[in-house]
Formats: sequence, C-alpha cells, structure tokens
Amino acid sequence: MANRVVLDAGPLVSLVDRRDQFHVWALAQTKKLASSVHLVTCEAVLAEAFHLVRHVPGGAAAVLSFLEEEVIQLDFDVRDSLAPIAALMRRYADVPMSLADACLVVLSEGNPDAPVFTLDSHFRIYRRHGRQTIPLIFPGK
Repeated sequence: MANRVVLDAGPLVSLVDRRDQFHVWALAQTKKLASSVHLVTCEAVLAEAFHLVRHVPGGAAAVLSFLEEEVIQLDFDVRDSLAPIAALMRRYADVPMSLADACLVVLSEGNPDAPVFTLDSHFRIYRRHGRQTIPLIFPGK
C-alpha cells in the first residue's frame, strides 16, 4: 500500500454521514488505511465536503476534527498548479470536471504511488499525465 492516499469528498462525506449508502464501506476502507497512510487532499475537496455535510448533524464538526487531528492533510495549492488544472478542465469539459477533481488529478500526478479514494466514477475516465489510468480505492474494486 502506498504511504499516501488522495482523498475525494465522497468518502469523506460518507464517513461522517451514517445514513449515506457508502458509510460502512468508507469506514472499513479508512480503518484499513488509518495506520499505514496519510490521507491528503485539497481545499476544493474540503469546500465540497463542507457543502455536502451542511445538513448532517455534527458533519462540519467531524470534518474539522479530521483536519485538526491531522487525519487529513492539505497538500496542494491551486496557484502552483493553475495551468495543469485549467488544461484538465478544458480536456474534460464534456464530463464535466470540477475544480476539485482537477486538483485531485494533479495531486495524483505528484504522488504516482497514491491511489485516489473516491466514489466518483469519473475518475475511471480521467487520466494523469495524459494517458495513465489513476489507481483508485473505489467501491466494488
């Protein structure tokens, strides 16, 4: 297992929302990963997650605690990767690709051994460095 895992908003939301259909799966994956990897993400993912948990009792507090306890680490600056982000968003405009997804693809490019922990099937379409499939932690895999 890689020592880093790139975290998307879907599993993060599933972790804090016990009613989410992927809660048990996300919790099991996180427990498997917890002692051996660092979960890294970007601010765009956090913005999505905070938006999605706004009606979950204790949801925002749970996401904040993951950050405060460094369960999740921020490891990305959009300003440093604006050109590749823009290129990806143009390339996948028909999907369409969100800012968060583009950031995660670029983050994945900088961490080639790190799978993306996601519920988003678009990551099966996206390619890093133009042609490389992205290793995923995805339900059913």
